[in-house]
Amino acid sequence: MLVGGLVFLVGGGVYLIARLGLPLGRLPGDIVINRDNLTCVFPLATSLLISLVLTVVLNLVARYLNR
Repeated sequence: MLVGGLVFLVGGGVYLIARLGLPLGRLPGDIVINRDNLTCVFPLATSLLISLVLTVVLNLVARYLNR
């Protein structure tokens, strides 16, 4: 149930970010290939940005909890 709740929260966060107009998935560095019946998306820059933000946030939380 914990994993399901976490997936629900992450999905809701992604939905809210999209509604706010932030260009996640459309950043420079994201690769999009459009062909006749095929669209492939490789969100490299978006993945790096999310990884950086999560690293900073989790490090701050870990420092706060260790005091």
